[in-house]
Amino acid sequence: MAFHEDFNRSAFSHFINSSAGRVFRVTTGGAFLIVGYFLRDHPLGVVSMLWSILPLTAGGFDLCYISAVLGGPLSGRTIRERYKGGQTPQAAG
Repeated sequence: MAFHEDFNRSAFSHFINSSAGRVFRVTTGGAFLIVGYFLRDHPLGVVSMLWSILPLTAGGFDLCYISAVLGGPLSGRTIRERYKGGQTPQAAG
């Protein structure tokens, strides 16, 4: 079994790819951006603003970078369709 299948069946993946998870990612990305803006004269502030790109784009565009890095689908919609209720993905064909 591939790593991405294990991940995409996990409770964390189900949460992070849900509507609540998308709101969480956008909110978290916004928080990193705001903190980074207030600390913009410090290297940590710049890093915070750059880091905010990941959760903002993931939540805004319904992407799952963790799944993609593990070799699975990038689209949150595809993950939800393939791994409903922790099931194994259907064979293509």
